[in-house]
Amino acid sequence: MFIGLVGKPSVGKSTFFKALTLMDVAIASYPFTTIKPNMGVGFVKIDCVCKDFGKQCNPREGYSEKGYRFVPVKLMDVAGLVPGAYEGKGHGNQFLDDLRQADVLIHVVDVSGSTNEKGENVPAGSYDPANDIRFLEFELDMWYQGIFNKIWRKFSYQANQEKAGVEKAIAKQFSGLKVDEDLAKAVIKRLDLDAKPLLNWNEDDVRALAVELRKETKPIIIAANKADISCGKENYERIKREFPNYIMIPVSAEAELALKEAKKHELIDYIPGESDFSITKTGEEKLSDKQKAALDFIKENVLKKFTSTGVQQVLNSAVFDLLGYIAIFPEE
Repeated sequence: MFIGLVGKPSVGKSTFFKALTLMDVAIASYPFTTIKPNMGVGFVKIDCVCKDFGKQCNPREGYSEKGYRFVPVKLMDVAGLVPGAYEGKGHGNQFLDDLRQADVLIHVVDVSGSTNEKGENVPAGSYDPANDIRFLEFELDMWYQGIFNKIWRKFSYQANQEKAGVEKAIAKQFSGLKVDEDLAKAVIKRLDLDAKPLLNWNEDDVRALAVELRKETKPIIIAANKADISCGKENYERIKREFPNYIMIPVSAEAELALKEAKKHELIDYIPGESDFSITKTGEEKLSDKQKAALDFIKENVLKKFTSTGVQQVLNSAVFDLLGYIAIFPEE
């Protein structure tokens, strides 16, 4: 399983990535802080079977903590995409190609509206984050259509001469994007293209096919980041109504990263995805008044308002809701 993190520059993708992995990655509020993709491991959270047996388990992969099992999944954070990425602007075609093998995409959106379409800082609330959802859809659709357009004429004639099934030819051409014959056949039938000779498919037919294949092979979940800033919550509620077909979760990646770092140094007890934490004895001794105030701010303005930082929920939802995975415990 491979999960890709996408979005325009400076929306908090690298912070989100670091909050999941605790890897040392560059984080800054200017475009193209990330150029080469960052690869790492995050952990989905499930109830651990050890609770049923009253015994602490020691898993070979991941870890178990306080009745939860944390199962590893591969993550990739690619550089921010800008308008025209599919044409190569901002090295966008390179970054899109990095995502070829991704099973699902987490689209990190600055829901506070404090970064414009180029990823530049603007006053909070002055930019409509709904534009970013449309922008990414368009770039991905054009990326898929571009692959089709490059080979379409030669491909259609060859498929016709060989009298091979259209779905077989499409699956062969798009195998690198996880398209197989069954998927190609289902999409062709859904669009009623199976009733139309291949050589008679027009540009609209090709585009419709590319869009449907993209939706099937690169499902998207929205991480509505910076929901705790200014008008973030209001924007989140609005765009959630505007895009009802998306799973959309309010997120504060900065808050999650702060909590994970504090836990790493044994300053707090915290389970990712939970709605509370407690300061440890070590924390009481080592945390400054300013640091304690910052933790109190997270508790009041993130955890109580949204019930969690949202980071763990996004990862879990991507794996279990969008991809439909289930957790099993092999018996030995």
